[in-house]
Amino acid sequence: DIPVGYLYTIANPRTDWCYQTEPDAGLNNRSIGYARGKVLGGCSSINAMIYMRGQQSDYDYWAAQGNRGWGWHDVLPVFKRSEDYQHGADEFHGAGGELRVEERRVNWEILDAWREAAEESGIPKITEFNRGDNFGNAYFQMNQRRGKRWSATSAYLKPAMSRPNLHVVTNAQVEKLKLESQNGCQCATGVTVCLNGKETVQFNARCEVLLSAGAIGSPQILQLSGIGPGELLQARGIEVKHELAGVGENLHDHLQVRSVYKVKHTVTLNQRANSLFGKAMMGLEYLLFKTGPLTMPPSQLGAFAKSDPDQASANIEWHVQPLSLDKFGDPLHGFNAITPSVCNLRPSSRGHVQIKSANWHDYPAIKLNYLSTDEDRQVAINGLRFTRRIMAAKALARFEPEEWKPGPELETDEQLLQAAGDLGTTIFHPVGTCKMGNDALAVVDDRLRVHGVEGLRVIDASIMPRITSGNTNAPTVMIAEQGASFILQDNQ
Repeated sequence: DIPVGYLYTIANPRTDWCYQTEPDAGLNNRSIGYARGKVLGGCSSINAMIYMRGQQSDYDYWAAQGNRGWGWHDVLPVFKRSEDYQHGADEFHGAGGELRVEERRVNWEILDAWREAAEESGIPKITEFNRGDNFGNAYFQMNQRRGKRWSATSAYLKPAMSRPNLHVVTNAQVEKLKLESQNGCQCATGVTVCLNGKETVQFNARCEVLLSAGAIGSPQILQLSGIGPGELLQARGIEVKHELAGVGENLHDHLQVRSVYKVKHTVTLNQRANSLFGKAMMGLEYLLFKTGPLTMPPSQLGAFAKSDPDQASANIEWHVQPLSLDKFGDPLHGFNAITPSVCNLRPSSRGHVQIKSANWHDYPAIKLNYLSTDEDRQVAINGLRFTRRIMAAKALARFEPEEWKPGPELETDEQLLQAAGDLGTTIFHPVGTCKMGNDALAVVDDRLRVHGVEGLRVIDASIMPRITSGNTNAPTVMIAEQGASFILQDNQ
């Protein structure tokens, strides 16, 4: 429950599936770790805790693709219904819902100054990011309650555990769906599950099967069950029960490019975490007040802007951290530093998730194809240049920022693109592999029912036709709320 505990859950096989991506040309042929929550609550139990709905244009795009009931004005009431906002209900926020949303509980001088620098650079200060238009800079709101992580388990599962119609089975991995042919159509009737790594059992559905294994797990399970691209399934020795070309396709994610700047005349987490006294004081502050660095998400401060004037709305975002490290899981550097990471909110690069065999034990191939389009490459270059502009603003001058990564000697577009490939990494926001819609690659309809299969819905981030602008946990909760409503309405 201690927020900073995410440091010990990612890359931990007890709590993380520990996927590894395929080598990626856009990342200069690197493969990267790809964390997914292997715990009750899924990724909401190991994520950054940032509450970010996205922008109005994200959902209006979904609706424009023919998905009825998914425009901004359709989903805003759903966001509000599930929300318990620290400051109470207003036009854009709800109170009394399951999902607690609070403000930060620690301050950093360097982040306050970065806000001023962003404003100097044309990114105005705003109060928050959850009102439909995110252009500006603000501190993130978080899924915490009184200094503790507030996951989907905390919000939804634990309060319902005493219900007689709820049974939670852990150490249970789905091998495949049970499908039966009924009146010439495939119908999902249950799941085949491996319990405790030993016993295979079957659970039968009285009404529907709901697949919520995420953007990696859901397409994997569908493919193992014979639902997916026919050529792929046949190549893996799986009988094609229902051909759906889009299962596992349309994979996309936010790629962050992490710049690091050394700073002086201030204290960052690097300094506090690298001394016994600093660690002791952080622990004491949390113990007594539930405030301080132990309540920190990986990033506290954000900013949204356009990478070029032709963009219709903000298309890049910074996650700004008062710390630095070589890669996630490594120790913090021995010098004070700040890390302003910039990401492309609307990447055009697309990858896939494909099973490697018919064996459910085998992890699928995860191919992101980062930076595989000219557009994405230019956004990465522009984002690095914009970061430099902010770091050169007067508001930060007293801290004497010194670019450590990628390095001031890298000036040309070619050099910056190479740096983006070297420094770029995931923010763990995969979506789209069971996309909603009615085109050739659509897997579910706008009520989340799998096309051509009765009694089966997919309800998770995999159904997003296009990724939202920011962290994907809040939109995924909204998708789950929508799915719950559809199930009730369709089974009255």
